[in-house]
Amino acid sequence: MNLDHALHTFIAESRELLADMEASLLHLQPEAPSPDAIHAIFRAAHTIKGSAGLFGLDHVVAFTHVAETLLDQVRSACVPLDAGLIELLLACCDHMHALVNAVEAHGAIQDPQLQARSDTLVQALHARSLAPSKSVLPPQTATPDLPAETDAPSCAWQIAARFGPAVLQNGMDPLSFLRYLHTLGRITHTELLSQAVPNLQQLDAEQCYLGFVVHLHGHASQQEVESVFDFVRDECELQVTPLASPHAAPCPAQPSAQDSADGDKPPARALPHAPPSNTWLDLAQVNVVPSAEALPSASASTTAPRQGEHASLRVDAHKLEQLINLVGELITASAGATEVACQLRHSEMQEATATVAALVEQVRDHALQLRMVKIGGTFNRFQRIVHDVARELGKDIALHISGQDTELDKTVVERIGDPLTHLVRNAIDHGIEPAAVRLANGKPAQGSVYLDAHHESGHIVIEIRDDGAGLDRERILAKAVERGLIEPGRQLANNDIDALIFEPGFSTATQITSLSGRGVGMDVVRSNITALRGTVEVRSVPGQGTTVQVRLPLTLAIIDGFQVRVGHSVFVIPLEMVDECVEYLGTATQHYTDLRGTVLPFIRLRQHFALQGPGSARPNIVVIQHGTQRFGLLVDELLGEAQAVIKPLSRIFRQARGISGSSILGNGKVALILDIAALHQQVLTTRRRETIPFTTTAP
Repeated sequence: MNLDHALHTFIAESRELLADMEASLLHLQPEAPSPDAIHAIFRAAHTIKGSAGLFGLDHVVAFTHVAETLLDQVRSACVPLDAGLIELLLACCDHMHALVNAVEAHGAIQDPQLQARSDTLVQALHARSLAPSKSVLPPQTATPDLPAETDAPSCAWQIAARFGPAVLQNGMDPLSFLRYLHTLGRITHTELLSQAVPNLQQLDAEQCYLGFVVHLHGHASQQEVESVFDFVRDECELQVTPLASPHAAPCPAQPSAQDSADGDKPPARALPHAPPSNTWLDLAQVNVVPSAEALPSASASTTAPRQGEHASLRVDAHKLEQLINLVGELITASAGATEVACQLRHSEMQEATATVAALVEQVRDHALQLRMVKIGGTFNRFQRIVHDVARELGKDIALHISGQDTELDKTVVERIGDPLTHLVRNAIDHGIEPAAVRLANGKPAQGSVYLDAHHESGHIVIEIRDDGAGLDRERILAKAVERGLIEPGRQLANNDIDALIFEPGFSTATQITSLSGRGVGMDVVRSNITALRGTVEVRSVPGQGTTVQVRLPLTLAIIDGFQVRVGHSVFVIPLEMVDECVEYLGTATQHYTDLRGTVLPFIRLRQHFALQGPGSARPNIVVIQHGTQRFGLLVDELLGEAQAVIKPLSRIFRQARGISGSSILGNGKVALILDIAALHQQVLTTRRRETIPFTTTAP
């Protein structure tokens, strides 16, 4: 049976659990550990072990079992928690990540290097554990019906399970549950429950007709035993009851997690006690069918969602990409139909196309919403980075995160991770001073790095801020002169000096370390952010710290645009940047206009792009608001709002400054999408070179 789909689900869920496990470990304080955090860490390891056992990933189960044992002793306060143990558990979390990645890449094949790493960590875990070091056997090597060990188990359970007919079709193997039960203790009794199997002509090979009754002796609680069957809880009849035996005292029944959640609701499924014999029994000999009230129908149990659950669905990323592409084509086709209706001046057709356009816009919004994810997942990974880098540098640094619920396009989230990582590492390495220096300057010994995300003018703004020493502008300027970036004696504004750190190969580090000094990083950060149609700015106050602000578009696929004409060319301006439009009544040589008593600089797009074609007797200025900057674009004609499907430029046009992409209009012609940030920076640089002031700070 093909288990690829279920295995991919296991890999995705394991990574989520490991991320939660790492976050909980990083927030643990050895002097006052949180019981909830310790329980969450234990549950993550326990769930991964159980899921891996279902897929026969014995090497994952073997390693996770040892970590889970130590975590169980920590949560029961038998093993004290200290900084060394947290570091060991973080290393185990990293190794479990590597094991999951190896499963994704190679299936169940064991890597000798990973196995050697497992052995090293297992020895370290045994050294911290109360139990003597024992070899950990894979589940399939455990032998049932072994004689009682000298150390008698503390509990014994009778487990009766009968699987539904669709279990095999859903990718589950009943034998894997038995294998996993071996990891919880010693099985001393096994019985097979088989329903009336039809004859060969009527037998469906994809349906399950089996169940089993086993006696389990070990330390596992009732809740832990029941959690083994979480994957098939809705498709099996399960009963776990205490069992008296010569080797174990009767265990009091404990309420399961599901029972606790459901309050006083009666159990949905139950099996009677099976007769204590070692013979293979037919289901008819032991099965008593519960009443209709106690046992709902199989169809109802598999289709009705549990109360309080949120229905969710995992969708492959390429399917979402296909959907967005089709929505983009639909927008273009809808714009074409609208233009034809306007040309024909057919009122009914115009009304119909307007209705279709409104529906297409709603479809677009919902389709884009499917790709929006919270940036908190990306932010949380920096807890570990700050922890490891600060430990390597011998600094005490705390990371403060805000704006985790801010959403943006999944593609942007995936591609912004590396630039943000470099900015955070730079803040730790270059920004935060050593504790002794901070104390001498009247600062707290612990440095702080702040990560914040928020929406602003249709963009997402990410700020990386530290309370360190700030940028050493004299050193930056000297290094720039040394490398020939500026002429000796030239005076630069503070923001121009700060921007020099983004030059290729620029570094002020005195020695090369594993973190810095090679002149590689900040230029790559800026190029990667620019490739996302974003901008990056740095602000610094000596002695107080540095703030790096990254501004990104919410999506890379479809935008609301404002169309303008200059000559024969049509341009699209992102609508969220358009503040207002005013008529221009000045001369042909001016670069400024009076906007209600305020000086507004503007850019003549016709001159900037050297465009030909008819002008206009009444040109207009589109007032642009880009962050704290405010300026205008002089155009010939305002064409109005329109949705724009962003198409990337071909390789030959990718070096064009001020253009971020293209879009197909309803009449089939191409409109260029203006890159406002690049356009502004280009004009700003040109006018500074020509000593023409270009003050654009918004009032």
